[in-house]
Amino acid sequence: MKERKILKNKAYLYLTEFFAGMAVMAVELGASRLLAPYFSSSQIVWTIIISTIMIAMALGNIYGGRSADKNPDPDRLYRRLLIAAVWTAAIPVLGKYTILLITGILIVTISSNLLIAAGFLACMVIFVFPCFLLGTVTPSLTKYAVRSLDDSGSTVGRLGAANTVGSIIGTFTPTFITIPTLGTSVTFLIFSGILLALAMIYFISANTGKIRCLVSVILFVVCSVFGHSGHFAFWNNSLAYEGESIYNYLQVQEDKDTVILSTNVLFGIQSISRKDGSLTGMYYDYAMAAPVMAQSDAGDACDILILGNGSGTYAKECANYFPDAKIQGVEIDQKITDLADRYFDMPDSVKVATYDGRAYLEADRHTYDVIMVDAYQDISVPFQMSSVEFFNMVKEHLKPNGVMVVNMNMRASGEKSINSYLSDTISTVFPSVYTVDVKGYTNRELFALNEDLDADTLNDRLDRIGDPDLKALLKKVCGNLRQYRSGDLLLTDDKAPVELLSMRAIDQIINDELAYYKKLFREKGIQGVLNEL
Repeated sequence: MKERKILKNKAYLYLTEFFAGMAVMAVELGASRLLAPYFSSSQIVWTIIISTIMIAMALGNIYGGRSADKNPDPDRLYRRLLIAAVWTAAIPVLGKYTILLITGILIVTISSNLLIAAGFLACMVIFVFPCFLLGTVTPSLTKYAVRSLDDSGSTVGRLGAANTVGSIIGTFTPTFITIPTLGTSVTFLIFSGILLALAMIYFISANTGKIRCLVSVILFVVCSVFGHSGHFAFWNNSLAYEGESIYNYLQVQEDKDTVILSTNVLFGIQSISRKDGSLTGMYYDYAMAAPVMAQSDAGDACDILILGNGSGTYAKECANYFPDAKIQGVEIDQKITDLADRYFDMPDSVKVATYDGRAYLEADRHTYDVIMVDAYQDISVPFQMSSVEFFNMVKEHLKPNGVMVVNMNMRASGEKSINSYLSDTISTVFPSVYTVDVKGYTNRELFALNEDLDADTLNDRLDRIGDPDLKALLKKVCGNLRQYRSGDLLLTDDKAPVELLSMRAIDQIINDELAYYKKLFREKGIQGVLNEL
């Protein structure tokens, strides 16, 4: 083994171990935010990230140990840190293009589990190699730090502790500090810079590797210049806002007619507002039937609770068309609420609590005429807001004639689809359940009541609506309502596989939307698809 003076300083070895552990966790958390706009932030995506990084670390441990025994040259370890630093810095520059390239290839070649396959392959290509290199740190440092068998146990223990403490700090720092305030891209660059500095200190002290260090610094600077912006939807240069919160990647698009909020890139619109105050033509309008169903005075004096307020589209419509309604919104992401005030003209009359929807119900003692459940995150409803226990809680917060309306954002079909599970679960709690598909969109609205709707009474209430556009729409909505006949599919707090069910639904939607291009690819290859586009 080469004698390097700096390696006699165990504090430096422990710092290397500390920051290597920190960097692995920062990369893992950064991976979740890089993938979420394209593949969602579901438990499935987290499983992919954790498993691939653990595979990389295990292989790195094996290779690092063998390499240290075969050739214990410390230059090799710190060269690997240089490479890991540059690779990590390149992720904000190249990662999003890599994700879309992989998705584009798979989208025309496979017909099931697209998001799982694309997410796994993207994770393997982007994140496995730097984590593999960081996985070589512990066995290599053990070789350099252990001087005798007499203190080998305590030395290895301190190295392990340094790695663990670094991992802990590397978990909290991105989540609560760097990602919300500086963004995912800058987070990658910060931890890349730390690894680069560690390796530079080693090579400068050893007076070697000058060209290698210079090249690494140049590449890091280039990546910092081109990768610091974190522009995930890079094909769209007209965003009014793009940023990140603790929970979401956020973008606001604005044109002369509408303002749109998206919490991801590939899965459509989260909220929309028309500047002239008119109806959106989307599921929010359909859900306006709920106040009419609940109140004999056509909804004017409703107490309305919205779980998943978002940028407040439904709240604004209720405030506009039912001005005497009392509206309480619940939104877990404070940054979305801030955007609602800044870009979407949230009415002052709408009060919004920053809370998880179920936790809010646990603490709330009020009852409501209407409870709107619109808590989809990415492509899946949070499991704790899909169970029979949750819907029982909702029912307890409804007045006797109250209505729960649920937005099911994927019109999944089949006997065991996500919508069948949700509808069956709700039907075990509410004796009367109706559904209606939103024309032109994949959404389905579900209305749950304690008694069957009386058609004559409902039509009388609809006739008393003053706005002709709203009246015409709601007459059409109520005319297309279908009473749901429940089955025996049940989601509970103990068993609610909503992520898997949602993945199946999105596969179905993708296959339906891209059937033409898949056929074209089979017949004419990729060139045929490109010519069509």
